[in-house]
Amino acid sequence: MPADRTRASSSAPDPVDGFVRVRGARENNLRAVDVDVPRDRIVAFTGVSGSGKSSLAFGTVFAEAQRRFLESVAPYARRLIAQGSTPRVDSITGLPPAVALQQRRGAPSSRSSVGTVTTLSNSVRMLWSRAGTYPEGADRLESDSFSPNTVAGACPRCHGLGVAHEVTEASAVRDPSLSIRDGAIAAWPGAWQGKNLRDVTAVLGYDIDRPWRELSREDRDWLLFTEEQPVVEVQPQRDRVAKPYKGRFWSARQFVLHTLADSQSETQRTKVLQFVESGPCSLCVGTGLTRAALAVTVAGRTVAELNALPLTEVAELLRPIAAITDAGVATSRASSGERTEVAVAISRDLLARVEVLTELGLGYLSLGRATPTLSPGEMQRLRIATQLRSGLFGVVYVLDEPSAGLHPADAEPLVEVLEQLVASGNSVFVVEHDMDVVRRADWVVDVGPAAGAGGGEVLYSGPVAGLADVEASVTRRFLGAEEARPAPREPRTPAAWLELRDVTRHNLRALDVDVPLGVLTAVTGVSGSGKSTLVGHVVAERAVEHPGVDRVVQVDQKPIGRTPRSNLATYTGLFDAVRASFAATDEARARGWGAGRFSFNVVGGRCEVCQGEGSVSVELLFLPGSYAPCPECHGSRYAPETLEVTWHGATVADVLGMTVEEAAGFLAEVPAAARALEALRQVGLGYLRLGQPAPELSGGEAQRIKLATELQRARGGHTLYLLDEPTTGLHPADVELLVAQLQRLVDAGGTVVLVEHAMDVVAAADHVIDLGPGGGDAGGQVVASGTPREVAASTASRTAPYLARRLRP
Repeated sequence: MPADRTRASSSAPDPVDGFVRVRGARENNLRAVDVDVPRDRIVAFTGVSGSGKSSLAFGTVFAEAQRRFLESVAPYARRLIAQGSTPRVDSITGLPPAVALQQRRGAPSSRSSVGTVTTLSNSVRMLWSRAGTYPEGADRLESDSFSPNTVAGACPRCHGLGVAHEVTEASAVRDPSLSIRDGAIAAWPGAWQGKNLRDVTAVLGYDIDRPWRELSREDRDWLLFTEEQPVVEVQPQRDRVAKPYKGRFWSARQFVLHTLADSQSETQRTKVLQFVESGPCSLCVGTGLTRAALAVTVAGRTVAELNALPLTEVAELLRPIAAITDAGVATSRASSGERTEVAVAISRDLLARVEVLTELGLGYLSLGRATPTLSPGEMQRLRIATQLRSGLFGVVYVLDEPSAGLHPADAEPLVEVLEQLVASGNSVFVVEHDMDVVRRADWVVDVGPAAGAGGGEVLYSGPVAGLADVEASVTRRFLGAEEARPAPREPRTPAAWLELRDVTRHNLRALDVDVPLGVLTAVTGVSGSGKSTLVGHVVAERAVEHPGVDRVVQVDQKPIGRTPRSNLATYTGLFDAVRASFAATDEARARGWGAGRFSFNVVGGRCEVCQGEGSVSVELLFLPGSYAPCPECHGSRYAPETLEVTWHGATVADVLGMTVEEAAGFLAEVPAAARALEALRQVGLGYLRLGQPAPELSGGEAQRIKLATELQRARGGHTLYLLDEPTTGLHPADVELLVAQLQRLVDAGGTVVLVEHAMDVVAAADHVIDLGPGGGDAGGQVVASGTPREVAASTASRTAPYLARRLRP
């Protein structure tokens, strides 16, 4: 259907039969999909990774809702907003406004925190401003004064960051036995500029030939820290014929800070950093706030102390104030303190919002926790909680795996929160792999049957129970009885033990635990119980000292790159083999082109308009910039001449556009590429495109790419593999593939220790270490340890009942 007809039909009056009706959806791998989805319900979109469920939920339904909203905006304002492309669909009717809550990592700003993301900090600041206890005689501060991100509230020394970068005598003078002439002030520059400062110092009357330690304290402090910049006339001492010149004095601190702030040379900035000591600001004690703000308390706590408390303790602090009855409120509206009407009102609102977060299993977080340290799942739950209190109704919430990173015990209250959104008059569409969440949905849309070109069809759309009758569905087996699943294997016997004693790190306190070697170990526990600290920090550090461990490989969820130039093909190295294959063609040889010609990072082969990125930045007034496909290469990244060379009928851009599954067949005769592609398939990544930019990959996908890259390498000696929730974003069928690969690593003589919430993976482990019993300060202890069946029998473990359900014979 032509584009103008598509737009017209999608704008037709919506029926009022309670369904969103999609017709002819062709986004990505969707095959002209028709599907009806009920409003005012929880609808789960399921299917193997890469089947097309996200293309349907986000790329089609949400994208069309967003497009319609943008069309309602005035043309002048519309050009200031980053607009997505029009989804490839014939029509969608019955579609309300939509809000997307996708998996995104925390913003890189060190000033962004749990409090700012949830807007709880705004109410906290107002509470301290209006109801705080002030020192006698102090003026009341405005709410901005309690934020380190404002001019009024930021500490004047560290500018609100809480960390001060100081030049001290110890950092600026490395050898106090030297004289100034011999280079005592190491922070000063070298060469002519340093000699000039020494000459200026001599003219100012200081003894530059006396050992530094023998100078008076007053002289040393002035030379290192003065803000003064006297200008004197200097006569070059080695060249009496040369004319005198005017020389300006710079103290060591001034020179270092000036270089850091104004130098265009990265080399110079890096050089002077060695003369800076960084640590908690001494003026604000690391809080980032002014002394005036830190003098105000509520319930005996400063605002900085409240920001450092776990949310569970914040709730306990607020509860007595929120519980004050109307009769107990101070009669004078002008009075301040915790018993005022405004204090009670703010506290009640804050308490209600904090309790939503604790119900979502986030009670271990603090308001001051920086967002870059949060997982994508934690960030998404924070946004869900914020939406729950927004009061919106008649909206479709489209969520991307809201259960990601959640212990089964924390997933149950999550579903209750989603049910509250529906009860408030909204629709909830979730792309989900957690079968416990899917079972509690009202409706399921199963997409498949396979990934990539083998998917893109709606196999079933209806009540959850009906999926059991759809033979083509891969999902139905995992929604059925646990007894139908393969029985876990018998646990292996450990070859040795890594004994950890008296471990104290974050919320781990005096912890004793033994980690077995030569087996697969799952570390479990509720969110915030200390799993990542134990595996990612303690085990990683102590294992290198163990005589039975030759190599430690830590496979984390950090991005494989931060720009579109980094992708799956370049990271794994398989693109080198692809480029070599193109360079070996007769056409490339005739033109004298080597493998470099087929790199999108090299001048000549790449498109020069977008510099090989495939997209160009579009600057927007008043809003963050966005990216649009390059108008010259249309996203291919290459110059037209480069694309004239083909290999087996495909250009190099075509190869980058293939999925791993498609490329495995196409590149079967290229051994290096074939090995990498097979490793990627084994960890469940067959649906990814080879050229998919790194910023588009989830943390779980990045981790599995790293694992696949490691699997290609020749292994010698005993290797310890450490993984953090590797099943994030995987369908249960893909989880089985990943677990089989991890078992092969152990069979080959390695050790695998992984943090995991998926009970299918835990049941397949040889050994389980369960931490808890709660999160934050309530966690950090070994609740149970042993084989899966031994841990499942524990009465103290919150993991036990969920694991026991999976282990039933």
